[in-house]
Formats: sequence, structure tokens, C-alpha cells
Amino acid sequence: MNHQTPETNDSAGQPTGQPAAGDHPEIVARLQQARTQLKQEIGRVVIGQEKVIDSLLIAMLCRGHALMIGVPGLGKTLIARSLAKMLDMQYSRIQFTPDLMPSDITGSDIIEEDPETGRRQLEFFRGPLFTNFLLADEINRAPPKTQAALLQAMQEREISVGRETYHLPPPFFVVATQNPVEQEGTYPLPEAQLDRFMFNVPVVYPSKQEEVEIVKATTGDADVQLQSILSLDEVLQLQSLVRGVPVANHVIRYAVDLVDASRPTSQDAVSNGTAQNRTAASELHRYIRYGASPRASQCLVLGGKARAVLLGRYHVDFEDIRAVATAVMRHRLALNFQARTENITVDHVIGQLVQTVPTPS
Repeated sequence: MNHQTPETNDSAGQPTGQPAAGDHPEIVARLQQARTQLKQEIGRVVIGQEKVIDSLLIAMLCRGHALMIGVPGLGKTLIARSLAKMLDMQYSRIQFTPDLMPSDITGSDIIEEDPETGRRQLEFFRGPLFTNFLLADEINRAPPKTQAALLQAMQEREISVGRETYHLPPPFFVVATQNPVEQEGTYPLPEAQLDRFMFNVPVVYPSKQEEVEIVKATTGDADVQLQSILSLDEVLQLQSLVRGVPVANHVIRYAVDLVDASRPTSQDAVSNGTAQNRTAASELHRYIRYGASPRASQCLVLGGKARAVLLGRYHVDFEDIRAVATAVMRHRLALNFQARTENITVDHVIGQLVQTVPTPS
């Protein structure tokens, strides 16, 4: 694997006006320290699930959103609530239910009467969307109309009520939890809303030893108080820093090739690979109904930036792209009926794509 440095490779992806990570080693060191402290602190209440915590942290640094999927009782809500406390961000939780209406989360105009003058006027009362850290709990238990109310907020960081548009305070980070769609009383999330989430993060069953520790920690009378690790200003500073991490053009090309290879109509991504790779890609395309959109390429590069900085590097490598590929593409690929009949999973397809697509020279 070729490790790039800003001095030896043409770089791209650093927006004008954004600080470069290499120019602020003290901030990068602070982020590494904060990551260690976050894991130690959250480990007092959450046993295991380190990959989930890392994924949420990367999504937050990229100004993205994360979707956690798992059966009830695995600690999804606890993980999100604990992370919000340690980031010192304004926190709101919405419990999605079948009778939840869009105005319940966005807010609504209320007629207010001045007791002195008797004059009536419309006044907007803000809903729980006006926060920094939003936990959308069991998002797929609400009807599609309410699920769609999150779309504008997640993408544009603003909401529209009547004729007025209201901007949400930065940072705005949504962590949604979802039960498996096979469970009673759930509504599958529409593809447009799934695409707004940067990461799709599965929360799996703990190991037997981890479950023993969970039972010991949660059946006593200990009341654990989590400490704040990062302030709101530091979060904003780190988000800006991640955007300024330089990325070499061939790394960006690799991210685009990986996404392009997920599209059944494309043959370009593996055209420079071996005949075996081209055959493997063609076999995978038999299982894919449609592939990932360009938003997946953007999320791969952003996720690679955040991972590199978390590991103390000032550049993005191919391995950073591979490391976030499954979480980025898991909810952006749709498999066909043949894949289901052969028990082919999305994770398997993505894993094969990562092995098939060659790295640009």
C-alpha cells in the first residue's frame, strides 16, 4: 500500500478557508486525546460496541448523521444519550410512534394574545428539532409522513413551517435508531431518507463475557455520572478541521471507482484490474438492483478524512476508504430477488467489491 504525504502527492478536497490538519497538530492531538477519553468514559456505562462508538464519532466530525439498527435491548439509546452528554451538546430525544405528526417534531405556529392590548398574533413554538444532538428513537415506528419531516432538517439544516424558514443551530447531528423491519409495527424507511444518513451502523449482540459485565453493571445501585469531554466550540472547530484534511486525487478516484463498481451498468471501475476481478465484478452485478449514488463517494472521502485524523494522520489513505466503505454503502445498495434467494447479503457484496476494485496507480 502506498502511503501518501502532502509533500509528495497532488492533493484535493481541501475547501478554501478550511484549516489543514497538518497546520494544527495541537488540535489533532486534542482529538486523539478526546477519543481515548470518550471511550474510557462511555465504557463506564456501555460495555463493548467500540466500532459503533467510533462510527458515531466519525459521522459527527463529518457533519453527517448515523443510523443504528438492531433489535431492542442492545443499548442503542444508551450509546447515543451517553455520547451527547460527553460532547456537551444540547440534546433532544424524539420517541417515534405511529401517531407522531410532523408538527410534533418541527414545531408549529400558535396564536398568542397580548393580555394588555388584546392583540393576537402568530408565534412560532420550536419543536425538538431545534437542538445540537437529536436522538430519533425507533424512527421506523412512525408513519412515512413524519419520517419525511426529517429530510429537510438533515440535509439543509433548516425547516419550513408555513411561509417561514428556520435555520437549525450548528452543529446539528442526528442519531436515529431503527428496529429490524421484520418486527411488528415498523415502517421501512424510504430510500430518500436512508440516503441522508452518512453511516448505517449495525448494533449486534454482545459476547457472553460482555453480557455478564452488562448484567453486573446494570443490576446494582451505582449511579454513573458521565463527564463532559468536548465543548460545543471544540466540536465545531474539529468539524472544520476534518473538512480541511487534504486528499490525493488518486485516493478520491479510488472512492469513486468503488462506488461506481456498485452500479450494474458500469464496467469502468475494474477495467484496469485483472480478468479475474472483472469476472468477479460481473458476478456481483447479478445480485444488485441499483447501486450507490454520488453521495456515497462524498461520504467515503469525508469518512476517510475523519478516520485519518482520529488516527493522527494528516492525509487520507486507501485503507481509510476501505474502513468506512461498508457503513457508507450498506444502506445505499439495493439487492434483487436473486440475491435473497441465494442468501447473499449487502455486506457480502460490499466486501467483495472492496476486494475486486483495484487501487489506482
